[in-house]
Amino acid sequence: MGFFFNKIGASGFSSSSTALEVTQGIDGTNFTAIVTGASSGIGAETARVLSLRGVHVVMAVRNMDAGNKVKEAILKENPGAKVDVMELDLSSMASVNKFASEYTSAGLPLNILINNAGVMAPPFMLSQDNIEMQFATNHIGHFLLTNLLLETMKNTAEKNNIQGRIVNVSSDAHRMTYREGIQFDKINEKSGYSSLYAYGQSKLANVLHANELVRRLKEDGVQITANSLHPGAINTDLLRHHSIINGIVQAVGKFFIKDVPQGAATTCYVALHPQVKGVSGEYFLDSNIGKASTLARDTELAKKLWDFSMSLVS
Repeated sequence: MGFFFNKIGASGFSSSSTALEVTQGIDGTNFTAIVTGASSGIGAETARVLSLRGVHVVMAVRNMDAGNKVKEAILKENPGAKVDVMELDLSSMASVNKFASEYTSAGLPLNILINNAGVMAPPFMLSQDNIEMQFATNHIGHFLLTNLLLETMKNTAEKNNIQGRIVNVSSDAHRMTYREGIQFDKINEKSGYSSLYAYGQSKLANVLHANELVRRLKEDGVQITANSLHPGAINTDLLRHHSIINGIVQAVGKFFIKDVPQGAATTCYVALHPQVKGVSGEYFLDSNIGKASTLARDTELAKKLWDFSMSLVS
């Protein structure tokens, strides 16, 4: 990555820090984490690095074959790793419900929930539940998953007296959304659909979701934090629907785009680093606290989104 972007922040890390570097020396043996979308890209790297630090990682993936291949690679590198692969399609509420029910029945603890999976800027399509695909996968699936696993997280935090952490992988694309931020009345409308604005809308929802969670967890006096983050511009297959943009990114990317180990750094930092203990409702980038957009910090919009999301999942 271009050296001129390598500014070290208050945490001691920068945009070029890797997931291995930001978790160096941290012992995660008492933790269990779920990582959604862990079969490729930064999700797979997050699963790999957390398991290297002793965390019991549950990879929640849509493609079980791809997930099992990542698990095999992790075990080959680190034979003592604790890794499980479970099926989860975030665009389907039935799949989310099934996953949460199986996880809960297995009696597993849960310290860290990393809402990482996402789709980026596909052509307009609806999910199985008739919700616009990006909003369904990137926000609603994670919203429902978090709600269904919250009781398990609360119990784990209480039992072990270790603070739980919810980590929403958003994007600086949350700044590039529709004018009103979230198009509540037109979420599923094809006319006026912009694949990039709809992506921004779903990523804005990730930040708002984390912020409203914080408010509710504080009210309940629960030992769980919630934060959101921008992993950075990363060279992954998220841009597969946009061949021209993808081509430009491949050509000039080496100057300002992160590789996958750098892209997974902020997620691993927020999920595991002692510096983040007790920190809640923040927006991180380059493994440092950053500032989300004005809309992302709008508490009324966050409450409205919560109520709207609840109406969709119930």
